[in-house]
Amino acid sequence: MNSAGKPVKLINAAVIVASLGYFVDIYDLLLFGIIRIKSLTSLGVTGDDVDRIGMYLINIQMVGMLIGGIIWGVLGDKRGRLSVLFGSILLYSVANIANGMIGGEHAIAWYMIWRFVAGLGLAGELGAGITLVSEILPKEKRGLGTMIVASVGISGAVVAYFVSEYFGDNWRICYYIGGSLGLALLILRVSVVESGMYNSIKQSGNVSRGNYFKFFTSKERFFRYLKCIMIGLPTWFVVGILMTFSNKFAKEMGVEGAIDPGKAIMICYAALTFGDFASGFISQMMRSRKKVLYIFYTLTLISVILYFNAYGISATAFYTICGLMGFSVGFWAIFVTVAAEQFGTNLRATAATTVPNYARGLLPVISLLFTGLQTAGVSYLHSGFITGIVCIALAFVFAFSMQETFGKDLDYVEET
Repeated sequence: MNSAGKPVKLINAAVIVASLGYFVDIYDLLLFGIIRIKSLTSLGVTGDDVDRIGMYLINIQMVGMLIGGIIWGVLGDKRGRLSVLFGSILLYSVANIANGMIGGEHAIAWYMIWRFVAGLGLAGELGAGITLVSEILPKEKRGLGTMIVASVGISGAVVAYFVSEYFGDNWRICYYIGGSLGLALLILRVSVVESGMYNSIKQSGNVSRGNYFKFFTSKERFFRYLKCIMIGLPTWFVVGILMTFSNKFAKEMGVEGAIDPGKAIMICYAALTFGDFASGFISQMMRSRKKVLYIFYTLTLISVILYFNAYGISATAFYTICGLMGFSVGFWAIFVTVAAEQFGTNLRATAATTVPNYARGLLPVISLLFTGLQTAGVSYLHSGFITGIVCIALAFVFAFSMQETFGKDLDYVEET
């Protein structure tokens, strides 16, 4: 029921806007990984610098998301879910249009600046959208609502790939399209209403909202928060390391034919879309979030083992493994839903916005482990495999110790 006592449909304005917003979010977020080589090459970067600068640009974007997650999350609880939803869309849309305009002597420096700004903007949409959908839908339907948001959103990566293929070396148009799609979404602002739960605590006036430091004033709340972040580790290991640098991993293993990282990312995310549908549906059937995480972590482990044993296989077989891996990390819908369900209304947007961005923002840490192992003398392939095992093992441990939240009543606040 909504604030007027009327039943809320599963497919409503909030779900539609949150889904489309996340679609553009993912399009823009993964676009650099897809056009990394062609964009950097056209800007004069050559040889090993393509990978080196590419990794730096990915990391600086993730740092932007890390910082942006805190800013947007706090604003989501202080100013409202809608202001963050559309404010973040505006910022990352402008930033991506600016990405398409870079050039000249300091092009790489400007690329870094605008990827950082894009990261700031990309940090807010998902958390605000998931929080809004979770609070508007009844508890029996919210898992399905967030499943729709995540699944529609993830498909943005597939569209980004085909757009990049269509325009070939004209990578700037890909950025312009992403920015334009985001700006077009702002037209839908008038059709979405604020969460009734949020309005209730806002009108009460005596509840502290968006106090980020509250995550650290209670040991129990801090570990609840930490667990939410760590259960997302495998997704960004797969996307940020295995897919983004799939061409180099394939070359190390003697895969027949050249591997295109952009195509690997597209296949991974196409399969991830189906994984999100599957994980959301299974969660509803099993009436559990945690059991689904266990299932998908196991699938991730199996697919990682297959990936690192792909010696001498065909490019088609390698891409198939990328698809299996994408499906296996399709628990993103569950991951973001759990983050929203773990905290009270006065901290929910802060949690739901910062958690996925901290998970994404851990990519530089994952990268440090990956490169650090190589510096210590471990081979490129073995470094990747060890890093993956560490990420999956940590996710298992933290998921096992966290609270089950399926069917939890969200109409409460964090008091202390």
